[in-house]
Amino acid sequence: MTTEITIEAKVLGQRRPSPSWKVPLPDAGGGARLCLRDLITEVVLAEVSAFRERQEGCRLIQVLTSGEIAEGVENGKVDPGGRDIQQVVEPQAAVTTALQAFEDGLYLVFVDGEQQTALDREVFVQPDSRLAFVRLTALAGG
Repeated sequence: MTTEITIEAKVLGQRRPSPSWKVPLPDAGGGARLCLRDLITEVVLAEVSAFRERQEGCRLIQVLTSGEIAEGVENGKVDPGGRDIQQVVEPQAAVTTALQAFEDGLYLVFVDGEQQTALDREVFVQPDSRLAFVRLTALAGG
């Protein structure tokens, strides 16, 4: 049995809201207890897997409906696929980079609205939990 949590990614200073998505986590009887390090690791590994699936899906040329074309125009990109771009992403390297970025203060993590400050602190997530990653940007001229 798995628990799905909702992930939000925000960039300070960006007006356009980012869409949220769900990531499955191992379930521990009604909720999952894990440290922040493990939570970030699970999210990064899920995202690497999703990236690989999207990359594989781009290899095939797709026939788009008029609705998909209109949606693409609205978003600024109509993409029928047909590319064989193979970016290699090493899952463990991605995890290491994400954990180091957290330690360096490049982003903040909030679980159900509560800021998490220590990688080895235990967090408790429920199926309706929301995990927010807030990327910080450096000020110019500072």
